[in-house]
Amino acid sequence: MEQPQVTEETVVVVLGAAHIDRSIAAHVPEDAYVIAADSGLDHARSAGISPDVLVGDLDSISPRGLKWATKHIEVIAHPPDKDDTDTELALEVAATRHPARLIVISGGGDRLDHTLAVLGALAHVNLTSIPTIDLWWATHAVRVVHGPGRTQLKPAVGSLLSLVALTGPCTGVTLTGTQWTLSNETLDVLDGRGVSNVVDGDVELKLMTGVVALFHSRTESQ
Repeated sequence: MEQPQVTEETVVVVLGAAHIDRSIAAHVPEDAYVIAADSGLDHARSAGISPDVLVGDLDSISPRGLKWATKHIEVIAHPPDKDDTDTELALEVAATRHPARLIVISGGGDRLDHTLAVLGALAHVNLTSIPTIDLWWATHAVRVVHGPGRTQLKPAVGSLLSLVALTGPCTGVTLTGTQWTLSNETLDVLDGRGVSNVVDGDVELKLMTGVVALFHSRTESQ
């Protein structure tokens, strides 16, 4: 099957559930295509981000936000009785644009199940063709890499970095630029072997199969 042509576009998906700090929103590229997942529209606008499309069952967006959306942007509404989460629906729209980079932004929140569901959605096969996938979760940052793939990061030297397999087994995992390196290793799902590493230089990750997440310190260049 012929692979879709990747564009140079950055697509941003803004999630609901929690307020987004303007200090994070300030790093969103000005020319990014922004998808709001339900009440993510309210959080996006309050942080100074203007969405291009609203996606979801619209059960948590404010009346004021919905009124604005229906007048100014495309609205893709889904029935409340649906199988996919609003996050998954927004990511499906993002995937159709074949961007060079996907950034998912969330203010966080205290729902562990929501956190795991978002990470699971970013491991979905329909995102495999996107070269760079980032999750900005409150003050945390995650780089998600689908195999076969590679990525480079420049976290602060001395900062913590954790590598977690989201699917398994992940094979051919090679990690450099950290105190404890990996060379052509195999990691099972949620294997703790990659947790709490220490950055000692530019970080490079490669893997052959599976999907992994790199939890790291976010810098302005990332």
